[in-house]
Amino acid sequence: MNKKILLIASLAESLIHFRGDFMAALVKQGYTVFAAAPDISREVLDDLKELQVNPLAIDLDRTGLNPLNDLRLVLQLKKIVRKYEIDLVFPYTIKPVVYGSMAARMVGVPVISLITGLGFTFSGASRKAKFLQQITKRLYRFALRSNKLVIFQNEDDLQLFKKSNILAKDQRTSIVNGSGVNLNRYPFRIKKANTATIKFVIVARLIREKGIQLFMDSATALKEHFTNAEFHVIGGQADPPSGINVDVLRQLDDANIIVFHGIKDNVPEFLQEMDVFVLPTFYREGVPRSILEALSVGMPVITTDMPGCKETVIPKKNGFLIPPNSLDHLLDACRYFLENPSAVEEMGKQSRLLAERKFDVNIINNSLIQHIKTVI
Repeated sequence: MNKKILLIASLAESLIHFRGDFMAALVKQGYTVFAAAPDISREVLDDLKELQVNPLAIDLDRTGLNPLNDLRLVLQLKKIVRKYEIDLVFPYTIKPVVYGSMAARMVGVPVISLITGLGFTFSGASRKAKFLQQITKRLYRFALRSNKLVIFQNEDDLQLFKKSNILAKDQRTSIVNGSGVNLNRYPFRIKKANTATIKFVIVARLIREKGIQLFMDSATALKEHFTNAEFHVIGGQADPPSGINVDVLRQLDDANIIVFHGIKDNVPEFLQEMDVFVLPTFYREGVPRSILEALSVGMPVITTDMPGCKETVIPKKNGFLIPPNSLDHLLDACRYFLENPSAVEEMGKQSRLLAERKFDVNIINNSLIQHIKTVI
């Protein structure tokens, strides 16, 4: 009888964008796969069925702090695990990990949890962030200690969990290099030096922590001196308080300082035309998928010396690591490519080699499946 695996996500679209190849690999290995998430659209539903994955809708509030709603979620997940006779629960992101682990424990089903980054809660210095961090640590501590394996996407997050006494002393842990990138879906292109125009691009949620404001400020400063620079922004509206007002982006677009695209469906094709990928984030990333896509295409990367990001850049070989929240360093890194356009091609080749060696989705998925086989 096929073993049954339940993936739990807080965002339905992430099942396809981040875990589609993983679920396809599981199905190919003979597992029966279920995928639970809130607000599953018709498009995602169809994609899951095409992958031969069984979709399940759950009542998960991604940002709410209502304990009654969270309790209902635990009971709902418990019911799902029991009803479908799940053999392994595989949750990722905070709420699925915490409440999925609790539900599985109630029915004695093993859990492999994936920590995909620590986000705003562990990044912010505000009073609210610190308060949420204490709550989140307690929830993680309670939920994870009976899990068969806890997988991280970078060494810094693993060490933080150990230092915070979140993990049990004998807890099994492992590290994988992010969600991986499908090298065929993001094919390599050799970008020849073009002194006429150097195109910088950021692909991210429009929140301050992702460095959107820094990117806009650098565009404003550099456009005064480099008429051959273009600054492209791809991303959708985010909620306050850290969401960037889209009107500000549109005003900068009208002033020819940036090119604001909003959300784009054809990111792989779009990246083919760009030169340098920029993500000046000060957010606790796992390993940003957007950077992996840029590496695969063959783009130099400018990002911050932060957990999850620093794993993607070999300084001065395929890009630059800059201190978080440093406009001066971001300006210097961008200026380097404007003054040395041949570096776009040279560093881009190194990015692709790094993607092939370290971030190929097949390498990541094979590692995850081997872990699953050791548990069930």
